[in-house]
Amino acid sequence: MATVIATINLKGGVGKTTTTAALAEFMSAEFGYKVLLVDLDPQTNLTTMMIGEQRWQEVNDRKQTVDALFASALDADLPEFDVDRSLVRGVSPLESVRGIDLLASSLDLMETQEEMNAWQYEVPGSLEPLLVLRAALANVRSNYDFILLDCAPNLGIVTANGLMMADAYVVPAIPDVLSTYGIPQLQRRVQRFTDRTGHTLTPLGLIITKYRGSSSLHRTTIERLQRAVFEYDALPAHERASRPRPPTVIPHWIPESNQIAQSADFVDFGTLRQKYGTHGQFETLRNVTDHLVQNVGVYL
Repeated sequence: MATVIATINLKGGVGKTTTTAALAEFMSAEFGYKVLLVDLDPQTNLTTMMIGEQRWQEVNDRKQTVDALFASALDADLPEFDVDRSLVRGVSPLESVRGIDLLASSLDLMETQEEMNAWQYEVPGSLEPLLVLRAALANVRSNYDFILLDCAPNLGIVTANGLMMADAYVVPAIPDVLSTYGIPQLQRRVQRFTDRTGHTLTPLGLIITKYRGSSSLHRTTIERLQRAVFEYDALPAHERASRPRPPTVIPHWIPESNQIAQSADFVDFGTLRQKYGTHGQFETLRNVTDHLVQNVGVYL
């Protein structure tokens, strides 16, 4: 049975989608895992990174996207969504990476999620609108080692579906004030969500992205984030029980890099090392992936 990990941050531009794609490619090519990517962001950036715009158009025209999945749950007159037929197999612009499948997103999801919100208001207290994704993917979950959910930078109904399916979540973040300011709010909202639904969701930590070693702001921000964990752990038990534990900083920091930024292009760069960078970027991304793979069993 696959371990399901959601990647989320309420702030855009932090490298969330690029990190999700990299984790999938390293899990597959470096560690031999079978991975399913689910693009829950209507911006469709993960989708076009993995299959390109032309192939996305074909998939979208065939109604084989996350949008069609949710639309079929809203309208009983639509055909039942066939997940197995809708998955795009063997995605990645790299010929050397073939262990990843994708459930694509669609720009149409922006409108459909509004209809999902209306459905939720019609059935107050019911978890049914939050369980659409989990129910739809139940029959394919056992085909994978990991399922990675790329969530939109919000906690709307579609993201909530992702959280209800996920076993755990990670937060990619640039180590600066703006990118980390909302993390306590995100944690509180996720905690309220799990309290309300009864669903267990484990925080796996912060993935530092776009790190600049020359930046004193980046260094001091990481130190502040690490210190917050130590200070929390030193609190008496009754004080710890009243608030969530600050997220652990995963001890490998993805550097700011033109090559990593360019990896979002749908281009066959050759190998993972050529795609992500030969000056430590490849090693860092591999170490981040290895850390998650090795520790996910401990966390869960």
